[in-house]
Amino acid sequence: MKYCLFAVLSMFLFSSLYGSDKDQSLKIGGNYEITGSVATFGTSCANAARLFFDKINSSGGLLGKKVELIIADNKSDPSESASAVKMLIAQDKVAALLGPVISRNSLTAAPIAQDAGYIMITPTATNPDVTKTGKYIFRACFIDDFQGTVMANFALKNLRVKTAAVFLDNANDYSKGLAKFFKESFIKGGGKIVSEEAFIAGDKDFRTQLTKIRMKKPDIIYIPAYYQEDGLIAKQARELSIATPILGGDGWDSDELIKIAGAGSLNGIYFSNHYSTESVNPVAVDFIKAYRQRYGSRPDALAALSYDSALILSEAIKAAGSTETEKIREALVKLKVSGVTGRISFDENRNPVKSAVVIELVNGSQVYKTTIEP
Repeated sequence: MKYCLFAVLSMFLFSSLYGSDKDQSLKIGGNYEITGSVATFGTSCANAARLFFDKINSSGGLLGKKVELIIADNKSDPSESASAVKMLIAQDKVAALLGPVISRNSLTAAPIAQDAGYIMITPTATNPDVTKTGKYIFRACFIDDFQGTVMANFALKNLRVKTAAVFLDNANDYSKGLAKFFKESFIKGGGKIVSEEAFIAGDKDFRTQLTKIRMKKPDIIYIPAYYQEDGLIAKQARELSIATPILGGDGWDSDELIKIAGAGSLNGIYFSNHYSTESVNPVAVDFIKAYRQRYGSRPDALAALSYDSALILSEAIKAAGSTETEKIREALVKLKVSGVTGRISFDENRNPVKSAVVIELVNGSQVYKTTIEP
């Protein structure tokens, strides 16, 4: 009896003096593409999340606890993304999940988080199917049907074109989704698709497809892909004397683009994005300044969305007064917050209601063109 009492007291004293992991910190899991094919995307998201939670911790943390961001590298791979979620939940005992960044990785991670009963907020996965996984899956970005429609309407109304070619990554859900919605909206608006070509991520030579597109003489070329291929395609198109305007989605937003394509190839290019670094939104201005000071580079849209996803989760936890999943979820569906990318609230499918911007590339530099409201 005495031994048992001593053991209980010892455990109590140890807990009081040192605390458990749960008592010491509030753990948030970050499932990001730190290495692999879209490493710049994952790095931007991780950097922005660190910046946000450091700011939170300097102001006292969340629910009286220091926030500990635990980052798992999914290596830009869907199976690794699934493994990262399992590790963050089972091993690291996180309270909620941020990420992954891209749609194909989010589509493998979301069912695991949903089945385990964990909130997951992807900052940047735009495929509509991601949040259809279940009630615990949210996102900070607009979705592909809106993004595809934005660029179709921009082409028809702003550029006043009548014909388009579509050049997509046929193995990428993001690319296929954007292409689908662009085509539907472009045709509905009176435009005509005169050519459709495809490639696979990792391809290096696009001259054959570009030559076929050139023969059809489209007014614009829509390329919904990621920056690695976007840069090479732009470079090769201009080398083939294709001066046709090129349109795309947010996958074009990377500082690596100019290194791949060269500044001279990056003219006459327009892409939909989540914000502009020319924004005068006070939240955005403060974020851009803090990010530049800390990392010495321009925060791309992925960084902005990652910062907003961390903000969204933190505000929901504060409103809930708890890290219980159901309470956080209830707070999220009612949430209205001003973020870097604008005013954010959620629709019935846990997708944010927000505007998009169109960016023009001028010698590789981003220039704000216009804002498109939902």
